[in-house]
Amino acid sequence: MRILHVITSLYTGGAERLIVDLLPRLSLDGSNQVELLLLNGVETPFKQLLIQKGIKIHCMSMTNDVYNPRKMFAVRRFLSSHHYDIIHTHNTACQLFVPLARLFGSHEGVLLTTEHSSANRRRSHWWLQWLDKWMYSRYEFIVCIADKAKDNLEAYTGRRDNIITINNGVDINRFIHPIKDISGQDSFIVTMVAALRIEKDHETLLKALRLLPQNYRLRIVGGGPHEVADSVKNVCHQLGLDDRVDFMGLRQDIPDILEQSDINVLSSHWEGLSLSSIEGMASGRPFIASDVDGLREMVGGAGVLFKHGDDKDLAGKIMHLCEHPDEYRKVVQRCQEKARQYDISVTVNRYLDLYKRLCNIK
Repeated sequence: MRILHVITSLYTGGAERLIVDLLPRLSLDGSNQVELLLLNGVETPFKQLLIQKGIKIHCMSMTNDVYNPRKMFAVRRFLSSHHYDIIHTHNTACQLFVPLARLFGSHEGVLLTTEHSSANRRRSHWWLQWLDKWMYSRYEFIVCIADKAKDNLEAYTGRRDNIITINNGVDINRFIHPIKDISGQDSFIVTMVAALRIEKDHETLLKALRLLPQNYRLRIVGGGPHEVADSVKNVCHQLGLDDRVDFMGLRQDIPDILEQSDINVLSSHWEGLSLSSIEGMASGRPFIASDVDGLREMVGGAGVLFKHGDDKDLAGKIMHLCEHPDEYRKVVQRCQEKARQYDISVTVNRYLDLYKRLCNIK
């Protein structure tokens, strides 16, 4: 099979992490030719990883104007000059531009998309809903990364015949570490690995840190739009936390960073199925997440959930775990058991089975 994945860029994020883990494995046995199309081909560590693993990458441009309508015409020209059996999109700009491009160009290849979130802001604006629903209607198959995302999309579109769940996965063995013994420890590191985007709600975590004693430090790992990054740093400064917070930017040594932590947190307004949550739960450290769609289903019964947007509840749960080593260990054991269910090999096999079915390959 000739398989093309299309994504806006390879900056950090759950969809981007899935691309990096998934594409090389799809081509391992040599029977599939797997390529990637980027609307923004800017150089990133993720892009270099894929190049090193032999994935052919096509770039529309090196600029971040991914919603520029001219990108749709560039996509149309590209698809008209290439043949693929599967065209698989990710993220909103690609989800919209590829079907629009196919209206006026090549119609070859089965079109499918992965929905990476359980909600989005488009669904709350009536003037965007008609375009949004038209976009989804153009796909022969839609994959959701969690059951809650699937339920929400079915309710939104009114369609149930072509929407399935394939859970995201990670290379679990890279993240599994022994459980840390915190008995007698006098300082603690809290870490959040997430793109600096509005939906990640770094502000609640910063406010929680302000309520914790001085021996608690925070590490924020991830990149994102400058305006959001500047806003988060401004909140940090206004709260007087500059000397207790490390902004570490984009990193490739996430397993080591998580191992060095004492508590891993994800404070989000919503999620699809967060790869950061799987990595955090595998890390040998307790994982605490906001009680919202996409995290509730993943973390509930394993890690610790705090009330959405409640900095006091989050601070209290961080302190409780750090002050009770036995509870700390129990939470880690549950987290690691849950994380093992989301190994990348399961995700790869399910996508391959779907591609073969759509292409009538036995």
